[in-house]
Amino acid sequence: MLENLKNYNIILASNSPRRRELLSGLGLNYEVKLIEGIDESYPQHLSGSEIPIFISQIKAAAYRSMMADNDLVITADTIVYADSEVLGKPKDREDAVRMLKTLSGHTHQVITGVSITTNEFQKSFASVSDVTFDNLTDEEINFYIDHYKPYDKAGAYGIQEWIGFIGVSGIRGSYFNVMGLPVQRLYRELKEIQEFK
Repeated sequence: MLENLKNYNIILASNSPRRRELLSGLGLNYEVKLIEGIDESYPQHLSGSEIPIFISQIKAAAYRSMMADNDLVITADTIVYADSEVLGKPKDREDAVRMLKTLSGHTHQVITGVSITTNEFQKSFASVSDVTFDNLTDEEINFYIDHYKPYDKAGAYGIQEWIGFIGVSGIRGSYFNVMGLPVQRLYRELKEIQEFK
């Protein structure tokens, strides 16, 4: 599948093991390249899907100067969006507790912005999933943070971990999007790309 991409050098610009796992699930040959220290701040007037799309484009821009003609770079950014607040990666344990208490007993959105970038074009899109949490006890929140240390995860949780097993009562949208890469939508977008000659 995705024979149209056979002449592209596909680059995943992400340090996330979950994104690597998900992209590998599409059966693509790709390499991982990382540029450290990209500024991921965004204008305050942006909201919802605009935020992760903007950040995915900022990440892609950092690779422009080093891209070969046949390079195809995939960049992504995932946010947890609760009551119009972006819950990023927690700064510390106290912040992680605050985030999980915010999510407890409510429905929030997980939004991933993705950019597919070559020297010829850029396609960007966002995928939105609604995630509902049961009420979490303080004991459950503390257990999860102590055992899983979710400091590298937006919203202070990974749905594929213990907290997802015991806490998530419903999802509307892509489960894989909540993990960090909406692979079904990405596959559809990649199918539409013209073969590189």
